[in-house]
Amino acid sequence: MPRAVARHILVPTEKDALDLKDQIAKGSDFGDLAKEHSKCPSGSSGGSLGEFSQGQMVPEFDAVVFGDLPIGEISDPVKTDFGYHLLQVEKRI
Repeated sequence: MPRAVARHILVPTEKDALDLKDQIAKGSDFGDLAKEHSKCPSGSSGGSLGEFSQGQMVPEFDAVVFGDLPIGEISDPVKTDFGYHLLQVEKRI
């Protein structure tokens, strides 16, 4: 079963996610922004989701994390029932 290590930032709106993605592109630290803005408890650890298997997260996550997103790059906003996520895959195993 494929596994990955990833982190994310969860915010309520697509606009919030796009604003944060722009800040990251301009040099802001992903982890610092997660601590400040993420609505997920993982925000306190810089958005780290740790290591997980395909199928453990919602399907929208799997499509990005186990899809074509290059390691280290920030995803476009991903909508789930929880809000909008920016995802960064740190490694695939």
